Amino acid sequence: MAKREVTDDSKPGRIAQVRAAYRITKEAQPRIGLLLAGIFLGVVAVFAGLGFLLGNPILWGLTGLPFGFLVTMIIFGRRVEKAAYSRLEGQLGAGANALSTLRKGWTVDPAVAVTRNQDVVHRVVGRPGIVLVGEGAHNRVGNLLANEKRKHARVAPDTPIYDIVVGDGKDQVPLRRLSKHVMKLPRNLRPADVTELLHRLKALSANRQQLPIPKGPLPKNVKLPPGAPRPR
Repeated sequence: MAKREVTDDSKPGRIAQVRAAYRITKEAQPRIGLLLAGIFLGVVAVFAGLGFLLGNPILWGLTGLPFGFLVTMIIFGRRVEKAAYSRLEGQLGAGANALSTLRKGWTVDPAVAVTRNQDVVHRVVGRPGIVLVGEGAHNRVGNLLANEKRKHARVAPDTPIYDIVVGDGKDQVPLRRLSKHVMKLPRNLRPADVTELLHRLKALSANRQQLPIPKGPLPKNVKLPPGAPRPR
C-alpha cells in the first residue's frame, strides 16, 4: 500500500497558524497590533536603558530583542485564548468545544442529555470520576443535571460524580475557565478504574440522544498557548 506523502499544503505551517490566530484576535481586539508592538519595544527599551547605565547600550539592546519577542508572544497567546473563548460564549455546545481542549487522559462525551429548550449536559470522565457539565438556563439546567446524576449513579454507584454549570453567575464556572476547573478536581480513580468506568458507561452512551454540536468558531489553524487545550 502506497504511503501518503505529507506535503506542506497538507499541514499548516507555524506562520499560517500565527496569521490565523492574529486575524481572529484582531476581530475582537482591533488594537492588538499596536499593543504587541508597544510591548516589544518597551521590553527592548528597558534593556537598552539598562545598557546605558552599564556603559554598553548596544549589547544590552540586542540582548533585549529575544526577551521582547518572548514577552510579546506570551501576551499574544493569552489574547488569542481570550478572543477564541469570547467567540464561543453564547453558542450552543460552547462547553463541549471548551472541554475538547482537555489533554490526554480525559474522555469527553458531548450532549449526553438534551432538552427541547436546548439545555444540554456534557460528560467528562477522568481521574476525578464523572463530571457532568450543564449549559442552559439556570432554573432548568439544574434539574437536568440532577436527573443525569441519578442515572450515572445507578451505573457507577461508587464513583464520585461532579456537576458544573457553565456561566458567569453565582456557583457557575465561566467558559474560559472550564477546562482548568475540571483539571483541578481531585484525582479519585486509578487509570485502570477509569477504563472500567468507561465500559460501564457504554450502556448509557448507546441510548443517549445525539445533538449536533457545532465545531465552534475556533479555526483549525489556530495554535493556542500552552495550557489552553486544542480542539480534537
